[in-house]
Formats: sequence, C-alpha cells, structure tokens
Amino acid sequence: MARFLINAVNSLISLVVALGLMLSGTYAGYALWDNNRIYAAAEDVQADMLKMKPKVEEGQQGPTFAELLAVNPDVCGWVTLDNTGIDYPVLQGETNLTYINTDVYGNFALAGSIYLDSRNDPTFADPYSLLYGHHMDNSRMFGDLDLYKDKQFFDENTTGTLLLPEGAYKLEIFACLLVPASDDFIFEPTRWQTDISGLLDHVRSSALHYREDTLAALADNPKVLALSTCATEFTDARTIVLAEMNPY
Repeated sequence: MARFLINAVNSLISLVVALGLMLSGTYAGYALWDNNRIYAAAEDVQADMLKMKPKVEEGQQGPTFAELLAVNPDVCGWVTLDNTGIDYPVLQGETNLTYINTDVYGNFALAGSIYLDSRNDPTFADPYSLLYGHHMDNSRMFGDLDLYKDKQFFDENTTGTLLLPEGAYKLEIFACLLVPASDDFIFEPTRWQTDISGLLDHVRSSALHYREDTLAALADNPKVLALSTCATEFTDARTIVLAEMNPY
C-alpha cells in the first residue's frame, strides 16, 4: 500500500512538472511570437514612412510634407541621425501620452512613434526641444541612441538632419548622457526658454561624452535638440543624445 501511494505521488508530481514545462514552453513561444510581431509592425510602418520622407524641392523654402500631413496632421518634422537606424517622422500630440503607444496612422502600436514633447513649440522655435522614442532592438525607433555611449562611435558620428515643413536643420551631436527619468535639466523643456546656461553646465558635469567647443558656441546661440529613450543601466535610466541645430 505504501509503495502504491509513493508511486501515485511520484506520478502526480511528474504530471505537474510536465504540465508546468508545457505551459512555460507555450508562454515562451507566445512571447517570442508577440515580440516578433511588434518588431515587424514597427518595421512595416517605417518602410511605409520612408517612401514619404520629405525632400527639398527646387524653388521651395522647405521640404514637401504634403503626403505625411495627409496621413496625420500631427506630423511636425522628420529626424535622421547618420549611420544609425534613426530615420523617422516626428509627431506631437496633445499630451506626452498621445503617441507613446500609437503609430503615425493613429493605430495602437507598442512601438509607438517618435514624438516631440507636448510643451515644446511644434515649429522647433524653442531654444531646447525634446524628442522621445521607445528603445527597441534591431535599430528600431530610438534603440540606436545606445551607440553614442561608445566613445569611438560618438567621436566618429556627429551628424544628422531635422526636416521641417518650413525649413531644415543640420544636427551636430555634441553630448551623450545617462540620466534618471526625474532629471529636470533634461525633462523640463520649458525651463530653458530664455537661458540654457544651466543645461550646458549640467552637460559638463554629467555627460558620458561631450564636445566643449560646441557647448561654448551654444552659450551665444542656443538651439538644442534632445533625443531620449529608455536604458537598462539602472531603474528609470534614460539615454540622452544632444545635438546643436544649425539652419541649412
């Protein structure tokens, strides 16, 4: 009798373990499928958008945004960082939650969109403008901001472009920071509407890498674009890349 009970208990334990492994395997398979679906959706949207990337046409003051604005009137620009996968339209919603999980078509998407802080001027007229994008692998969204943490990449890759309906800016990358999401120097853009000297001092004291010559020039002619994404170094970590905006 005792042997029968022991065998029965062992069989039950084996069954529970087997069921647990099956459930774990099913969940892992679903998670992998779901992750691939999210990345595929982001890739499809970017491929569609690249076909509509604005171009500067002869005789026009700025790039042609007509196609993009027909898709979504919240499009306010297009940002590109050279030698990265960052090449996206920029949107601005009523709040900073509008496009966090919404694509340019207005559909729910975990990858979200690249978007301008809702407190910034949509024409990028502010001395300091802040962009957000999700951190994704495979060079999707703002995942490639991580590349600038490497000093060699930072030194060798300094350029980008911000296209606007009324003109365009050359971007000159001058700093990379790793900060908490509570960093008011970075995440309070209205703080720098008249004087960005405090921001420049913060860069000098906190940046992983920065270019002093650009910081010195910005003191007299402030025009900064910040790009932000999540990081994994600590809780609520954010990777920040800062670029000087120079009109074409």
